[in-house]
Amino acid sequence: MLSRTRLALFLSICALPALAQQAPQYDFLLQGGHVIDAKNNLSAIRDVAIRDGKIAAVAPKIDPARALKTVNLNGLYVTPGILDIHFHSYTGTGEKNSYAGDLSILPDGFTFRTGVTTVADAGCSGWRNFEDFKQRVIDRSKTRILVFLNIVGNGMRQGKFESDLTDMEVKPATEMALKYKDLIIGVKSAHYPGPEWTPVENAIAVATAANIPVMVDFGSNRPERPLEQLLGTKLRPGDIYTHCFSGLRNELGTNGKLNPALEQGRKRGIYFDVGQGGGSLAYPVAMEAMKEKFLPDSISTDLHTASMNSGTKDMLNLMSEFLAMGLTVDEVIARATWNPAREIHQESLGNLSVGAPADIAVLNLRDGKFGFADMYGARLSGTKRFECELTLRNGKVVYDLNALARPAWETLPKEYRRQGDPRWDAISPGRGPGRATTPRVP
Repeated sequence: MLSRTRLALFLSICALPALAQQAPQYDFLLQGGHVIDAKNNLSAIRDVAIRDGKIAAVAPKIDPARALKTVNLNGLYVTPGILDIHFHSYTGTGEKNSYAGDLSILPDGFTFRTGVTTVADAGCSGWRNFEDFKQRVIDRSKTRILVFLNIVGNGMRQGKFESDLTDMEVKPATEMALKYKDLIIGVKSAHYPGPEWTPVENAIAVATAANIPVMVDFGSNRPERPLEQLLGTKLRPGDIYTHCFSGLRNELGTNGKLNPALEQGRKRGIYFDVGQGGGSLAYPVAMEAMKEKFLPDSISTDLHTASMNSGTKDMLNLMSEFLAMGLTVDEVIARATWNPAREIHQESLGNLSVGAPADIAVLNLRDGKFGFADMYGARLSGTKRFECELTLRNGKVVYDLNALARPAWETLPKEYRRQGDPRWDAISPGRGPGRATTPRVP
């Protein structure tokens, strides 16, 4: 006859299969949204299941009984988390009029509410101050921050710093890029006013050694370094030309047509990035590009303390602007997700493949009368605007505009407390009354 201890053990073992069947297979289920995933050529109504911070399944129908939490997204778009690969986030140093200081912004206040889960800082730091940037901002942010390291050792500190050819050293920049190859995904050359090719050439030398792309903001328009030479011989396939619709560097010819150098550069494999910012998109250039079917490869903001309140505002405003220029929803989403992920060699991002990080944006497309502005303050009218309803970072809700993931208060017990579960909720599962914890995820 079995002892009581053995009997209890026997019964508990017998109960394991039943308990396993009852345990939810997925932490979170996004149900019935229109999924757009450019990597997988998917644009259709699908359910998306998440487990342990990863995409677990994408299918026409997934049983909600298999999920701990289900949210119905009928009428909304479900996309990979948006990537903004031209952003300025090295702030907090107190340096005035500097992108390694007061001109940059902390990303978390501008990202999740617009569906952005990853930004690439575009050259704010160089090898001399990257580690300060890492400690001061990157390590403390919930947004994933990747970095284009400035070829200038002092970074984007304006004026004399960015004009100093002696501070554009290949060896220490290469060493820093290799030391932090999980964070440093490119090299930036920017704002140089002189006639020399040194910033571009040294940036390419570092990028070649580290096997990463170069992003070029071509600085002052100089006859000694024409756009045709930059795109025709200097940049390598896979490098990125940002501010591509500014018109400040002869992107538009005197005949009103695009400079043939742009198409020649594209044929060589160079990527063209928007980077609207405070002064880098003019409608005469952008609209002619649309007319000639020269679409940007990636849409990015160049967000900083000026552009956040001017024409650019944020990624969704910029994406809506390109809808007004004639791009389709699918074309815009691709240029804000999968395309930039490929440009910066981060192919695990920007898609909803099974096993990918569950960075997800849920977007509403509003109808109405809307307006957008270019670098000169000219207005473009539109009838569609993206709005972010829900953002997930590594499978957890980090932004929920209309509380889609929350239960109606009338359905809860009279003295209810915090709702949510840490398996899917990064907003409210706190420890103790009135305190919420949102741990940073890599």
